[in-house]
Amino acid sequence: MQETVTEFRQLDLADTLLSALDSMGFVSPTPIQAASIPLLLTGTDALGKAQTGTGKTAAFSLPVLNKIDLSQHKPQAIVMAPTRELAIQVAAEIKVLGQNIKGLKVLEIYGGASIVDQMRALKNGSHIVVGTPGRVKDLISRKQLHLDEVHTFVLDEADEMLKMGFVDDVTWIMEQAPESAQRVLFSATMPPIVKEIVDRFLRDPARIDVAGENRTVSQVSQQFWVVKGVEKDEAMSRLLETENTDASIVFVRTRQDTERLADWLSSRGFKAAALHGDIPQSLRERTVDHIKRGVIDILVATDVVARGLDVARITHVFNYDIPFDVESYIHRIGRTGRAGREGKAILLVRTNQIRMLRTIERVTKSRMEEIQLPLRDLVAASRLNRLGEELAAQKEQTSVEAFVELVEKLQESIDVDAATLAAMLLQRQQGNRPLFYKGPDPMIAAIERESQRRERRGDRDDRGSDRGDRRGDRPDRGERRGERGGERGERRTFNSADWDTYQLQVGREQGVQVKDIVGAIANELGLSKEFIGAIKLAPSHTFVQLPKKMTAEVAAQLKKLRIRQNDVKAVVVEGEVLREHRPRTGNRDGNRGGERTGHRGSRDGNRSGERGGERRFDRNRGNDTRGGYRGNRDGAAARPAGDRKPRTDA
Repeated sequence: MQETVTEFRQLDLADTLLSALDSMGFVSPTPIQAASIPLLLTGTDALGKAQTGTGKTAAFSLPVLNKIDLSQHKPQAIVMAPTRELAIQVAAEIKVLGQNIKGLKVLEIYGGASIVDQMRALKNGSHIVVGTPGRVKDLISRKQLHLDEVHTFVLDEADEMLKMGFVDDVTWIMEQAPESAQRVLFSATMPPIVKEIVDRFLRDPARIDVAGENRTVSQVSQQFWVVKGVEKDEAMSRLLETENTDASIVFVRTRQDTERLADWLSSRGFKAAALHGDIPQSLRERTVDHIKRGVIDILVATDVVARGLDVARITHVFNYDIPFDVESYIHRIGRTGRAGREGKAILLVRTNQIRMLRTIERVTKSRMEEIQLPLRDLVAASRLNRLGEELAAQKEQTSVEAFVELVEKLQESIDVDAATLAAMLLQRQQGNRPLFYKGPDPMIAAIERESQRRERRGDRDDRGSDRGDRRGDRPDRGERRGERGGERGERRTFNSADWDTYQLQVGREQGVQVKDIVGAIANELGLSKEFIGAIKLAPSHTFVQLPKKMTAEVAAQLKKLRIRQNDVKAVVVEGEVLREHRPRTGNRDGNRGGERTGHRGSRDGNRSGERGGERRFDRNRGNDTRGGYRGNRDGAAARPAGDRKPRTDA
C-alpha cells in the first residue's frame, strides 16, 4: 500500500477531510502517512516508528477524524503527548485537519491550566481529547473523563513520554481502556520500556517503520563551531547578527540558562525571551504567540518545552549546549525545515564533545560543516549595514523636518558642526553593540593557534608514517585527551572538600538508572554536568556527589526532587562512601595483586565481595582527588559501610 499511495484521494477518507487537505495545499502523503492511514482506518492496533517532522500527527489524526460520530457526546479518541506544548500543537493540527467537520470539538487538557475549566469543557462534550498523561489520569480518576465510548487511544512520542517518568500514568490509563478500543503508538526509538508497553497493551499490532525515510535532517543545513577564542554568549551574539535569520530557537540544557542567556541577549538589543517548564502556562502560550507574530525573534528554550513547536518563522536552530542524545538533537533541529521548508542548525561544541558530534553524524547519516565564527570586523559591518537599512526605511516613511530644526539648535547650543553631532548621536545609538571595535579580536589568535596545532599534528603524522606498523591509525595524544577526558579541566574545579555525598532513597528496584539521576539533577536543579560528581547506584538507594556550596534555591529544589514518580528524600551522609571497593594493589608492570576468582575484576585482578550489587558511575573522573573516589593506588581499602551515617543537619 505504501508504494502505491501517491495522493490523499487514493485513501478512503471523507470528503470533508480531503477538502481541508486541498485547501492547505497537501496533495501527496508522506511515507508515514501513506503507510499508516490505510491500516488505522481498519481499526488495527499499530506501532509506528518515525522521527519528528515526518507528518505522523496527520498520520493518526486523519483516521481518528474519519471515524468521529458527531452525535455522540462523550470522547471518542484520546491522544496522549509528553508535554503541554506538544498537546497544544497536536490539538491545533487536528482542528485544522477537521476544519470542515461542522460541530467538531477537540479539547486539550494539561497541567498548569484550570482543571475546573477543563471539567466544564468535558461536561459540555468533546469528541477528541488531547492531553498529558498526568492530567488525563487525574480527570479519569475524578470521573470527569469517561472512556466507555472511546474507540481509539494514541500515544504520541511514546519514548519521550516514558523517559520523562510517565510509565505508571500511561500504564494505569491503558488499563482503563475499553477492550474494543484501537491502540496506536508512535515512537522515534524503541527502548525496552516502550517494548513492554507494546507487548502488554497492543494486540498483534501492525508495525510501520519509516525511520530511515525521515526527511527532517535532509531539509536542514547543519553546521558546527568548535568553541575557542571567545565564550559561547559572545559567539551567539556574532552568529545572530551575521546569519540571515527570521526567527530562531536557542537550545540550552537548564532552566536557569534560558533566563540568563535571554536576559544577556535582551541587554544587547535582541528581541529574546526564555521558555522553560517553570514559566506559567499562560505566559508560555503568550511567548509562543509573540514569536509567531514577530513581537520577539529569539526563543531561548529547554528541550522539553520546545517539543511540538511549529512556527513558520523559525529559520534557525542554535544548539548552545550539545544535547545528551541523538534523538534530542533530531527533535531540536526538527523545529526548523518543516513542511518542505529549508532550515539551518548550528551547534556550538567544545573540543571534549566532538565525539558526541560524530555520533550524531553517524546516526543521522549526515555530515556537519565546520565553520569559523565571524570576526569582529564582519560583525561591525553587519551592524552598520542594518543601521543603514533601518535609516533608509525611516527616510521613506517619516518626515524629519522637525528634527532638522532640532539638529540646528543643538549645533548652536553645544557649538559643534553637523558631522560631529551626527557622530555623537551614533555613539549613543550603538549602546551595547558597538559599530566598531577597539583592540585585537581574540578569535584571530585562536584561529592561528588552531592552525599551528594542526600543522604540528601533520608533522607528527608525517614523522610517524614510517612507524605505522607499531602505531597504526592510533590518534595522537592530544586527540585522545580531547575525546576521552577533555572535560577533566572543568572537573578540577572541585576537590574532595568541595563535595557533599547525598543518599537518595531510590535505586534499581524503582527502575532508576544513572541517566535518570543525571537528567533529574540537571533539569530540576539546573546543575550542569561538571557540578555532578560520582554516582553509585544500589538496589534501594543511590549515592551522588553534589557541590557543598549550593544556593538556597537549589537546595530547596533538591528537597522536592522526584525521580520516576518517587520522592528522593535526599540526606547528606558522612564518610567516603563512594571510595572504590576494589583496592588497587597491583603495579603497572603486570604484577597484579590478589587472585582472580572468575570475576572480570579491575586492573589489579582483585574484586571485592562487598559490592552488594551496587553499580557506580563516576562523573568526577580526572579530579585532582581521583584516588579518594576510585581507590588509592597504594591499595588503601574503602571505609566500611558501617562507618557512614546520615547527617541530619544538612
